[in-house]
Amino acid sequence: MTPKKRAMSSDQAREVRAKGHADARQFALLIGLPNDYKNDLKAKKDVIDHNGDAHSVKSGKAWWQIFLYSLNRIRSDYAFTAMNGVGQLIGECLNCFPQDRSDYLMDKARYKKALEIPMKQISDKLQDKKRLAAFLAKSFFNGNEVQFLTIKHNDKYHIFYYKNVIDTLCENFTITNSVAHQKDQFNNQKVLFKIDDKNAGELEVRTDSDVHYREIKFRLNKLKVLTLLQLKIASKDEPIKINGADVNNKLIRYGAAIKKFK
Repeated sequence: MTPKKRAMSSDQAREVRAKGHADARQFALLIGLPNDYKNDLKAKKDVIDHNGDAHSVKSGKAWWQIFLYSLNRIRSDYAFTAMNGVGQLIGECLNCFPQDRSDYLMDKARYKKALEIPMKQISDKLQDKKRLAAFLAKSFFNGNEVQFLTIKHNDKYHIFYYKNVIDTLCENFTITNSVAHQKDQFNNQKVLFKIDDKNAGELEVRTDSDVHYREIKFRLNKLKVLTLLQLKIASKDEPIKINGADVNNKLIRYGAAIKKFK
């Protein structure tokens, strides 16, 4: 089983969100949007460019939180409920745990044991590449609402077209479940997204805090995903000029984004 990560404090989470908003705004200004541009603090449309296309801008140092949803959020989203059982199974995972966290803390083993079955079923469902593509499209881009994944790394913005991202991740992700390595642990507590047999992502139920108790979290490792996208999606870019200035050293386009992002 993947080692347990310590949950961020509220202040740390707030700092991460603020940094993400600042990076999105920096990208907006870099591509020539006005100084008074304001990004949506909640939607996946972090930046809408001059062509009307939306960018999900991600930065961070280690892990991206792709989503963190409650049971009501999953049930009310038609895309999850229509995903051939994946949304229903996520609901079953959340319903394995009692509504009151104090009840969970009194008998953790009981509820973790119950989680094994639906979490294994999600992994089985996502073996189907089309279903995996639908899950990733919904998770990253809210279907096709967002056209680009734009990743800030080493002070540069790497721009990928959403279809290239989904196709590359589907082709290279191996979907499996976590495995217990100690007596007090249980199998199938997470769905793992592996690249070259190394963990690059996790789908899990949050039980470690009162604030996000009984919520489903999907997160991915930034460097492993970025490295994969750069390896598999060619970057043969021409200089980009915005307002007469060459910003090619800050903006790098890959694959279909070379023509589609102008």
